[in-house]
This record gives sequence, structure tokens and C-alpha cells, in this order.
Amino acid sequence: MDTVATATAPFDAPSPRRLRQARWATRALFASLGAISGAWGVHVPSAKAHFAIDEAALAGLLLAGAVGALSALLMAGRLVARLGARDTALIMIVTMSASLAALLWLPNFAAGLLAMWVFGASGSLLDMAINAEGTELESLSGRAVMSGLHGMFSLGGMAGAAITAAMLHAGMQPEVQLPLLCAAVAGLAAVAGRGMLPTHPPAAESQANFVWPRGKLLLVGLLILAGMTAEGVMYDWSVLYLKQELDQPQALAALGYTTFSAAMAATRFGGDWLRERVPSRRLLGTGATIAAVAMALVLLIGNVWVALAGFAFVGMGLATVVPILFNAATQVKGVSRAAAIAAASSIGYAGFMLGPPLIGAIAHASSLTWALGVLVIAAGLLAVGARYVPQAGEGPG
Repeated sequence: MDTVATATAPFDAPSPRRLRQARWATRALFASLGAISGAWGVHVPSAKAHFAIDEAALAGLLLAGAVGALSALLMAGRLVARLGARDTALIMIVTMSASLAALLWLPNFAAGLLAMWVFGASGSLLDMAINAEGTELESLSGRAVMSGLHGMFSLGGMAGAAITAAMLHAGMQPEVQLPLLCAAVAGLAAVAGRGMLPTHPPAAESQANFVWPRGKLLLVGLLILAGMTAEGVMYDWSVLYLKQELDQPQALAALGYTTFSAAMAATRFGGDWLRERVPSRRLLGTGATIAAVAMALVLLIGNVWVALAGFAFVGMGLATVVPILFNAATQVKGVSRAAAIAAASSIGYAGFMLGPPLIGAIAHASSLTWALGVLVIAAGLLAVGARYVPQAGEGPG
């Protein structure tokens, strides 16, 4: 276990004005991560067509991204401790954007697997860095901000998906769209992200920069697994479901991802208000139940307009899952924020590893409609497990 007793750079308590600047910079990075993820969500069918693969092979492509994400989490705490959250985030947004921009120009499936590994690894390191920054901003300012930050991710996802859908409708080729969008997002993020805090406060006690998930971190990790599996289904498969199962054009199918992201963003922007008034366990359990019921109705009815409405309710139901659970992970004593988030979410990314091949195998054996029942099961398990979420002030388990 790696530990650090003091910060690697001097820390001066930021002024309220500096904290506001850091919050806006962090919002920009969350939005950038969402925009890149949204563009990828719309272009999952484009990757399938480019490499001429079936659902099983597509699941392998998604699995490569999940493997990259999980492997990067093993070094997330150490990297953020060494470089700081800001520099880690700035490096990773550029790397993530470049890997996706190149995807549809690659000559073969093997190269695509490598690009997706880099995409997943850089994306998870970016995710850990900006979530560590967000929990630090909550601590320094004494106010809830995490749901709003994740709202910016959803808003960015909605914008990325909507812009990409508009480009498709205008007839722009996917291999042209992705480099343009990725370059624009990376450039804006690199400028805005400089406003993040250059350092975080020194630890009051020796803190681990790497820890295996156990006790309460293991519990939070298992709940993150359920939540990220449900959310990952929407990111990776919602557009393909509308296009393939309901026979919709890709431009219209892209609205499925957009609707999901818009509803999630709207709910997350009110999430900090809710978190201050509704117990986390109740908020988490109710939302997961809504998501499970909504997706079950979508799959049973099989109508495009019901699907779009259902995807919105899924987005609303899952909106507070990650803000609540990431914040719960950082309450475990003796572990740095980045390491706690990385340890708990490593199980969630392991779920991403199992999810794509599982859904691909079910879709290959029966249909994508049956495969997407995985979301219903995952949300149902999250609803049941919500009552066990660690509360503020509880010690390590």
C-alpha cells in the first residue's frame, strides 16, 4: 500500500473567488468528458459498420475500452498524487480525444481494439481526477456540488450526441465528424481546465494512494457496479436498440441517447438540492426503482416513442447514483480521495468488462431486446442495495 503523509506542493487555502473559478473549470472538464462519451455513444453503430463486425465482436470492442479503464484505475491514485488532479485531467482529455478521433480511420479491428483500450484508460483517469477535484471542492466550500458537476457530464453527453446527430442528418461522414468534434472539445477543455486547483490540501493523516476494495469500499463498489452497468447499457446500446430493433434511421436513433442524457442532466442539476433534503439511501433506492420499471416498459412495448420517454425516465432514475456513491467512497478514512474513488469504481469498471460480452452474447443468441433486460436487473439490484450505502460520519469498515 502506497501512502503519503504530506502534499507534494504547498497549499494555500483558496479564496471564495478561487473556489468559484475551480468549480467552473471542473464543470468544463465534466462537460468535456460527457461530450466525448456522447459522440462515441452515437457512433457505436459507425464503428460496427466500419470494422464490419457483428454484435459479439462489437461487444469485444467495448470490452477493450472497459479493460483499459480498469487497468488504469490501478494507477489512478498514484498518478493523481504525483501530477495533481488538474494536470492529470488535462493530459487525459487530450489523450482520450485523440484516440476516439482516430478510431474510424484505423485499418483493421486489431488497431481498433488498441484505440479503445487507450480511450478507456484515459477516460477513467480523467474521471478519477475530476471526481477527486469535485469532492475536494465540496469539502473546501462546505456545499454540495457533486450532482451539479455530474449534471455537466450529462449536459455534455447530450450536446455531444445532439451535435453528432445533426452532423449525420446533414450528411457529414462519421470519419470526418469525430476528429472535428474531438479536436474542438479537447482544445476548449485544455484552456478551461487551467482554472482547476493546482494542488489539494495536505492530508491530516497518512493516506493510502492505492488500496484494494474491501469493507465499505467493497460494498460501495458493488453498488457502483450495478449503477454503472445500467448506465453503460444506455451509453453503448441505446442507439443501436432504436436503429436495429425498432428499425429507425441513425439520426433519429441518436435521439435515444440525447433524451437519456438530457433527462439525467436536468435531474442532476437539482440533485444537490435533493441531496441536502432527502436521505441518500432513499434517493438512491427510489431512482433505481424508477429506472428499472421504465426500462421494463420500454422493452415490453417496443414502440419508438415509448422508448424515448422511457429512456428519459431511466436517465432521471440513474441521475444521482454516481454522485451519491462516489461521495460515499471518499468518506472512508485513511484513503486519499482519488484512491477511494478508484478502488470502489474499479469494481464498477469490472462490471463494464462483464457487461458488453454478456449483452453481446445474449443479443447474438436471441435479440438485443432480451439482452437489454440486463439494465432492469442491475437497477433492481441497486434499488435493493441502496439501504446499505454508508452514511456521512461512519468510519471505515
